[in-house]
Amino acid sequence: MDIVSKYNNYDLHPATVVKGFDNCIWDGKENVTDELKERVGKLLKANKKVVVCMDMYPGVEKEDILDIVKGLAPVKVFDMEAYAKSEEELNREFYEYITDDRVFGIICHKKLEDFFNQEKLREAAEELDDIQEGIVVIAGLGAGFLSEGDIYVYCNITRWEIQLRYRKGMPNWHCTNTDAPVLAKYKRGFFIEWRLADRYKKQRYERFDYVLDTEVKGHPVLASGDAFREGLKQVSKKPFRMEPYFDPGVWGGQWMKENFGLDKNRENFAWSFDGVPEENSLNLKMGEHILKIPAIDLGLYAPHELLGERVHGRFGAEFPIRFDLLDTMGGGNLSLQVHPLTEYIQDTFGMHYTQDESYYLLDADQSEETYVYLGVKEDVDPKAMERDLRAAEKGEIEFPAEKYVNKVPVKKHDHILIPAGTVHCSGKDTMVLEISATPYIFTFKLWDWGRVGLDGLPRPIHVDHGMKNIQWDRDTKWIYENVVGQQKTLEKGDGYEVERTGLHNREFIDTFRYTLTEPYTVSTEDSVNVMNLVDGSHALIESVDGSFEPFEIHYAETAIVPAAAGQYRIVPENEEIKLIVATVRK
Repeated sequence: MDIVSKYNNYDLHPATVVKGFDNCIWDGKENVTDELKERVGKLLKANKKVVVCMDMYPGVEKEDILDIVKGLAPVKVFDMEAYAKSEEELNREFYEYITDDRVFGIICHKKLEDFFNQEKLREAAEELDDIQEGIVVIAGLGAGFLSEGDIYVYCNITRWEIQLRYRKGMPNWHCTNTDAPVLAKYKRGFFIEWRLADRYKKQRYERFDYVLDTEVKGHPVLASGDAFREGLKQVSKKPFRMEPYFDPGVWGGQWMKENFGLDKNRENFAWSFDGVPEENSLNLKMGEHILKIPAIDLGLYAPHELLGERVHGRFGAEFPIRFDLLDTMGGGNLSLQVHPLTEYIQDTFGMHYTQDESYYLLDADQSEETYVYLGVKEDVDPKAMERDLRAAEKGEIEFPAEKYVNKVPVKKHDHILIPAGTVHCSGKDTMVLEISATPYIFTFKLWDWGRVGLDGLPRPIHVDHGMKNIQWDRDTKWIYENVVGQQKTLEKGDGYEVERTGLHNREFIDTFRYTLTEPYTVSTEDSVNVMNLVDGSHALIESVDGSFEPFEIHYAETAIVPAAAGQYRIVPENEEIKLIVATVRK
């Protein structure tokens, strides 16, 4: 099995340089505290009382922030959790969004204010007004409700780091569920906490005096609000990468470990999220220091520039395209699954659009038969398939997948389209670039080959949901006519070929493959472009009008070109390259 490519230049920690703010970042607890003390000291020369607001995203460890606050010698610290509703009240009031399901909740449309007892907040505000002298600190999620103060600091963290902290025992905000399964904590975060916190934060970006990066415990990094905002503005007009993360899984493989220089002591790596702003971090480099922020901040702060007017008009500030990698090279099959239809995800989970997707075969083991499971076979009896799925779920039988589902041979650079409602999964010994719509947790597992998760618990199976979404007419004939081998050459000339490789007409994403030995000019056409270099060591992305500096993308890396970049030129150097670019279809 060949899992080592001729390329090995993947950047695990990409950063974007922010120009003009080298002296507006403070690295480490001591430097952060000194900067805040200096700012407070200047204000105290003209005022008897200074209020410092330390607002936080849920998942930021309050104790770490209070440790910084001690250095300011406050006369009073207002802890926002003291004004929150009780855990029992929150569980009761948010139950319809939490649900009893092990994995899925319902997208919450309440506001962050609903976490708090308004009478307690009023009493706290009166107490704050009564303090006439000294330094006062307000700390915690929603601190801005009480007062944004004389100095407003927003304490930031990425969703991926929050998930790692869940695994180590951190509970949800204002909860005691330390020992709860990680899936339960993630569900509460995804469907409730993060939604409310993002709406709250989005309204306040312009008011932050500072942004505090809390990603590395015990090592905070502070940047001025102006540096943070200008950094987002600069990034929103030029190509960039986010910092990827990697995670093991029961079906995980060895390809990424070998090709990306990952920890060889880990048993496997199953996933890489290298193009998911909701999860990834964006590294802003100012001078010699890095401010790590949630990449979702870029979409919330500069959606017009990042997404384009027509995409923003359709999706709001939500980033609609997701790229990730699925590694089964030397591993096993993914779970047999189906994604919800648009009307089902809207009616059942409150999502605006669904998880249409596709598999681009970045690599495949040519010494073995490689395949994907896709669509049902001709004349399948739905009742018989359901009966066997439920028996398999109970452990009574091994589900006979090949009796019901097509096994489609695949090779490197094939592109398989998977509109929601299509039964599918990637087989072993493949390296898949998954290109899909952003709602990425709505996978209804039908059969998982009898495996348990890495936590030792049976992996969740959702046959009830699945049976309501399987499209039985997507059989052998249908898949070969509609979603297998659909690439079409649009242009071909000396040194270039442009192919449209998908997606299906039910899906809003268009994908194009550029095979180049000569430079080729592309227009964003008022849509964010998400790309991956699927063959070749590296390529340059250059501005046609000189508005941004040349950007280098390496093999298997995902990069984003904001709509505001306009036209750009793809430049291969000394070799043929293949670049996949996804956009939102007109």
